[in-house]
Amino acid sequence: MIIGRFAPSPTGPLHFGSLVAAVGSYLFARSAGGRWLLRIDDLDRPRVIPGALDDILRTLEMLGFEWDGEPVRQSRRSEAYQEALTRLEASGVVYPCGCSRGEIARIASAPHGSGDELAYPGTCRSGLPAGREPRALRVRVPAEEISFRDAVCGTYRQSLAAVCGDFVVRRADGLFAYHLATVVDDAAVGVNQVVRGADLLFSTPRQIYLQRLLGFRQPDYCHLPLVTAPDGAKLSKRDSAVSLAAGRNLLTEGGALLLGALQFLGQPTVGILSAATAREILAAAVQDFVPERIPSGSAFFPLLER
Repeated sequence: MIIGRFAPSPTGPLHFGSLVAAVGSYLFARSAGGRWLLRIDDLDRPRVIPGALDDILRTLEMLGFEWDGEPVRQSRRSEAYQEALTRLEASGVVYPCGCSRGEIARIASAPHGSGDELAYPGTCRSGLPAGREPRALRVRVPAEEISFRDAVCGTYRQSLAAVCGDFVVRRADGLFAYHLATVVDDAAVGVNQVVRGADLLFSTPRQIYLQRLLGFRQPDYCHLPLVTAPDGAKLSKRDSAVSLAAGRNLLTEGGALLLGALQFLGQPTVGILSAATAREILAAAVQDFVPERIPSGSAFFPLLER
């Protein structure tokens, strides 16, 4: 059975990008008769906005989404992450690092692939230099390529050693890194299909590497195209919010928002009545879902006039 999931972060309201991810993951799972789980990625507690979680849940409900079981909150799963980290430490692949981000930036080569990503130069790989205190914990990566097949993007290959180097699994502030947490959480509930935005394609090889180290099954991956502004620039979350808290009247706008997400994903909408409820639109989309029609390139979302 297919087990998919949607994992929003309560650092603000849902936006067009997260709506596309929710719709895409829902269609993939439900069209296969599978389960669709909801996980709340609130691991980075300093960035969590009070009230955002309740708003996200209410927004999803108003848009007709139905998830299986109770939502899992990462902020309550520290013991599971620590157990996985202990296993990695016991296998000898984890080591303490005393480098600050500024120090890495001064030493590392130019960023690779995604934003301000810097390849760790390995300063502490053979032991902490004299006088340096441990800050984060890193996992050693091999000098080999990680390759996987993505349902939308095709075959993707990456050398972790060249792109990111040994990466962090527990941060300097004591919080567990996202890559470790998401791998542990997916394995715990049997997620075997991960559908999310293409902005996370670049970091997927790190997660696959951790899955291998921990003996977890690798899920199937599908990275959906990113939503951009009309000029191709990154879309502001503030200007693209789809939530109740942002002032959206989902009773009147919800159906149009879902139709926009379906059109963005290349799905047929001709037979869906504009007066249909959000739940009816999702049900019809599940029946007519054609994964092969999902485009691979980023595009403009049909924004609604407010």
